[in-house]
Amino acid sequence: MIWTIRPRSKTGALAAVTAGNGPLVVLIHGVGLRAEAWSAQIDALAKDYRVVAVDMPGHGESQPFTSPPALAAYSERIAEVIDEPAIVIGHSFGAMIALDLAIRHRAKISGVAALNGIYRRSPNARAAVLARADSLDGVNIADPAAPLDRWFGPAPSEERSACENWLRSADPRGYQDAYRVFAQEDGPQDSDLQTLHCPALFLTGGREPNSTPAMSEQMAALAPQGRAEILTDAAHMAPMTHGPEVNRILTGFLKETC
Repeated sequence: MIWTIRPRSKTGALAAVTAGNGPLVVLIHGVGLRAEAWSAQIDALAKDYRVVAVDMPGHGESQPFTSPPALAAYSERIAEVIDEPAIVIGHSFGAMIALDLAIRHRAKISGVAALNGIYRRSPNARAAVLARADSLDGVNIADPAAPLDRWFGPAPSEERSACENWLRSADPRGYQDAYRVFAQEDGPQDSDLQTLHCPALFLTGGREPNSTPAMSEQMAALAPQGRAEILTDAAHMAPMTHGPEVNRILTGFLKETC
């Protein structure tokens, strides 16, 4: 897989990579990344669907917020590009946004997939993510070495190199805004999951220390049409490192939901 930069289209303040025709599928990446993190999914899903892989606000070519945002601000801005009932798929912070979209914009969302989503962090994990958020100044990008090691291990790879490039070139203010929200939120409310109206997939890696398998299983158990899938040997960046397996699961989910 070659993680090259792709052309964008723009709707208002939001930029996106678009491909294919068919039912609408919206892809939302995680903090510090960009739409190309979904390259393996864009190529696979565009055969049967209209894929819109957004640059999160303040990332890639999308405009940042003018003041510190809340989670709902991300959902509202992405909702602007959803012009027909859509299945929304998010990864990491993108999973948090995708679930918020499904909760807030029920008429627009016909299905949701949360990849490596968080739910009820442990006290230690919550303290660590809040400390990292507090360390960001909106001017300098933090050294990405530690997250890259967690995501990929120390061995060089094309995926690790691509993520490092994206993280080092990210807008510091956009990164700070997104990470602050990601750190302060703790996953959807139980009552919202229990009344989620649409099919919901919760997918994570068995080697994921932060967005753990237990989190995905707990969320799936609460959602009326929820189900969990665990990729045993995957970690945080499963859409990049385990593209064929993730695509197989997503394609099955999309066929059932559509």
